[in-house]
Amino acid sequence: MSHPHPELGSPPPLPDGGLRVTPLGGLGEIGRNMTVFEYGGRLLIVDCGVLFPEEEQPGIDLILPDFSSIRDRLDDIEGIVLTHGHEDHIGGVPYLLREKPDIPLIGSKLTLALIEAKLQEHRIRPYTLEVAEGNRERVGPFDCEFVAVNHSIPDALAVAIRTPAGMVVHTGDFKMDQLPLDNRLTDLHAFARLSEEGIDLLLADSTNAEVPGFVPPERDISNVLRQVFAGARKRIIVASFASHVHRIQQILDAAHEYGRRVAFVGRSMVRNMGIARDLGYLKVPPGLVVDVKTLDDLPDSEVVLVCTGSQGEPMAALSRMANRDHQIRIVDGDTVILASSLIPGNENAVYRVINGLTRWGANVVHKGNAKVHVSGHASAGELLYFYNICRPKNLMPVHGEWRHLRANAELGALTGVPHDRIVIAEDGVVVDLVEGKAKISGKVQAGYVYVDGLSVGDVGEPALKDRKILGDEGIISVFVVVDSSTGKITGGPHIQARGSGIEDSAFGAVTPKITEVLERSAQDGVVEPHQLQQLIRRTLGKWVSDTYRRRPMILPVVVEV
Repeated sequence: MSHPHPELGSPPPLPDGGLRVTPLGGLGEIGRNMTVFEYGGRLLIVDCGVLFPEEEQPGIDLILPDFSSIRDRLDDIEGIVLTHGHEDHIGGVPYLLREKPDIPLIGSKLTLALIEAKLQEHRIRPYTLEVAEGNRERVGPFDCEFVAVNHSIPDALAVAIRTPAGMVVHTGDFKMDQLPLDNRLTDLHAFARLSEEGIDLLLADSTNAEVPGFVPPERDISNVLRQVFAGARKRIIVASFASHVHRIQQILDAAHEYGRRVAFVGRSMVRNMGIARDLGYLKVPPGLVVDVKTLDDLPDSEVVLVCTGSQGEPMAALSRMANRDHQIRIVDGDTVILASSLIPGNENAVYRVINGLTRWGANVVHKGNAKVHVSGHASAGELLYFYNICRPKNLMPVHGEWRHLRANAELGALTGVPHDRIVIAEDGVVVDLVEGKAKISGKVQAGYVYVDGLSVGDVGEPALKDRKILGDEGIISVFVVVDSSTGKITGGPHIQARGSGIEDSAFGAVTPKITEVLERSAQDGVVEPHQLQQLIRRTLGKWVSDTYRRRPMILPVVVEV
């Protein structure tokens, strides 16, 4: 198996007749999926998603792929193929289209409807091409065929990309549920047909590669939900992804069966379910869904609320309910259902929300104590089955953390893919398919791009490090006035602390030390404010470290008069 090396340099020019594959997100992480294909000087992008921040990224709203490697080649982009409508596959599209709004978007009906609604908020009207399984479209030099795959959102597609360099199949996110709610199976017949033609490179979803066996059918959840609904005394509050149409359908069916009304809470949930209903993907009995404002007129035993926040996101509805920071107040006897899996890295945030809800008396039903979720990604048994059908000549695991990518690579090797034809890459690593063999040829920049409010890319790692220090250790500010010609102190030092756990009165012990250091520097002729600030920072920092074993941010201010 070939793998990236930290010393990789920039890739050489793509050989004539070769196909270049550059993942800009989704490898080594769960989310931010984006892959760039290049042939004959033209580019095709598959997916453009976002990653959601973790605790060590305070203040960040979203994390985008790094567009810097394609920024000067936007005119070369033939289109963006969107495999399905989840945020980790479409969330970055508005930010790329800000740079060039006329890049065509190619996807299924539901996927395009979801991204068009999102782009409307950004005041972008996209060029779109709607496709369905079985369609074949020429996109510049790329001949794209779309294949139905089953996932946790309707209308998901894999894409087979034919070029003179060979055929590449990108699975997108998929599983092989044999009893899907919408009766839309992963089209194994189509993959077998592509296999007969010859799949030169397969990019395969790795998310569940470590999980043995097969994913249970989605419809298994229905009976569990019925049991929860049958036993609930008061309101039922369900937290789910705002795009999980199949899961919401089962909630609606259970609510209808038990005589409850349903209200959607949260802008993205209201918007997405409205789109799914209008397009016929969500079947809603008349009178079942009501506005949240009308719920006060109904008894608690007839109410179901469907909201976002299943991953413990701080600003999502469920987290705010747990913190008593939402108009909907959790009361003793409410039932809360977390109808999703835990995305790696979100565990602490989710358990914090569960504890908060339980504190107010809610009965919390989650994957850990009831079967209220099945995954949308193929497990190891399905992947083995899939590889034996596809028989790829080269394999590149995608969509997953390092452990997932390596587990997926091992599955491919078990089914007969030669080890030297399995490429384990990471974000930014360039893979070239030349004369039928895939190999790593270099690396481009593919770091995190942070969205903080209206700011995109302005916040970097140094700023996040400062925020973390401020959050963990607090800040101490020191204000000193000095004579501009002599450097002697004419006012201060005045010291104040915030969030450090140190009382302002304690600084009386270090004030003489700072005064002594500044007086000595004045005698030595040091009068430059920056140098004086450094002296203050070192003196105060050493005292705080020695006395309290803490390292707060120290902000010295020297004013000349």
